[in-house]
Amino acid sequence: MDPAAEHRQQLRSLRDFLLVYNRMTELCFRHCVCNLNYRLLTGREESCLDSCAARLVRANHRLMGAYVGLVPALLQRRAAEHAAAAPPAAPEPAPGPAEPAEGAPAAGT
Repeated sequence: MDPAAEHRQQLRSLRDFLLVYNRMTELCFRHCVCNLNYRLLTGREESCLDSCAARLVRANHRLMGAYVGLVPALLQRRAAEHAAAAPPAAPEPAPGPAEPAEGAPAAGT
């Protein structure tokens, strides 16, 4: 893989990670933080955020495990569908002289 393509792939991976992280942070914050009057989290809010983040991380790991398990089968099925959709190649005529039909005079007689 050339360096530019590798760099683009790394940027895509980083972007995907940050999107998941931001979404997880937003969900847990909305679920757990109910009082914005204090600079620090309460003990209840902190424990809620810890358990919320842990739940979402476990769920993400399960989803990624399922995805990794399913992708090879999906790719194989797609390749088979693509191969089946391709038009078959026309058979080439067999090389060599053509034989005369029965009852027809042979060439040169």
